[in-house]
Amino acid sequence: MSQSPELPHIHDAMAKTEARSILYRLIEAGQLTHKALLVPLVDRGLEPGDDAVLLMLHQQPGATEAALAEELGIAGEALDLRLARLIERDLVARGDQGLALTERGERVREVLAAHWKELEGALLGELGKNQRRALGRMLRRFTKLLRL
Repeated sequence: MSQSPELPHIHDAMAKTEARSILYRLIEAGQLTHKALLVPLVDRGLEPGDDAVLLMLHQQPGATEAALAEELGIAGEALDLRLARLIERDLVARGDQGLALTERGERVREVLAAHWKELEGALLGELGKNQRRALGRMLRRFTKLLRL
C-alpha cells in the first residue's frame, strides 16, 4: 500500500521532529564538542583518553596506578598500555612516589586545558554565571538519571 506523493511518510515527519528535539541537540553538541576536543590530542600524536590521564596526574601527582585506574574507570591492562606509551613519549614518569607528569607532560597538559577552557568559553559565552550553574546542575541531573 503506497502513499500518495503529496503526503510525507510518517517516519520523515518523525525524523524532522526528532532532529529538533532537545535530546537530539544535546547528542549532536556532545559529539561535535568531543570531536573539537580531540584536535589538540591528534595534533600531538595522542589518543583519546590520554588527556584524562594527563589532567588527572596534574590534579593528583604521585597517584598509584590502581588509584588512577579506579578514578578514570580504566581496566588495569588498558591503563598499563596507555601509561607505557605516555612514559615512552616522556609525558609521564614512574617514580618512588607514584606516577607524575614530566615537564613535557605538564606543557602538553597546559595546552589541552587551555583548549578545553577556550572551547567551553566559546560555547557558553552567552550565558551568565547563574545560567551556567543552572545548566551544570541540569546536566549533572541528566547524567545521574541516565546512569541508573
